[in-house]
Amino acid sequence: MSAQEQGPVFVIQRMYLKGMSLELPHAPAIFLESHQPSVEIQVDTGGLQVVEGIHESFVTITLTTRVGDKVAFLVETTQAGIFEIRNVPAEQMDILLNVVCPNMIFPYLRANVADAIQRTGFPPIHLAEINFEAIYQQRLAQQESERGAGLIVPPSAR
Repeated sequence: MSAQEQGPVFVIQRMYLKGMSLELPHAPAIFLESHQPSVEIQVDTGGLQVVEGIHESFVTITLTTRVGDKVAFLVETTQAGIFEIRNVPAEQMDILLNVVCPNMIFPYLRANVADAIQRTGFPPIHLAEINFEAIYQQRLAQQESERGAGLIVPPSAR
């Protein structure tokens, strides 16, 4: 039986911390502040084909915590996974790489972020669940509106 005759293959090969940056620009004075901290979170996802049938998917979180007008700490983390994906229709690959894989990667990222923050001397921040489907749909809608406005040139017109 050839590979094309087999059913779809979706296997996690590896999960790994691709990069982490942690800054405490106002330490040690920030530890003496008594204001309630505020937290801003930015999320991004992406993926690429490493070799045929092997794909990397990643989630990047940028978490900025402020006390008053000062940055208490800033964490940028990229958690990635390598996935074997074969015999899957092309129209389903985007959903796999931008929704399914990030949902599998996110628990590892959340644990790494909480651990890193706790090691700074601040209490850990446990990130809430993220709706990667909604992020993916927003990205598609934005691309469609940019395409409609003539900001994106379709590959066939290049």
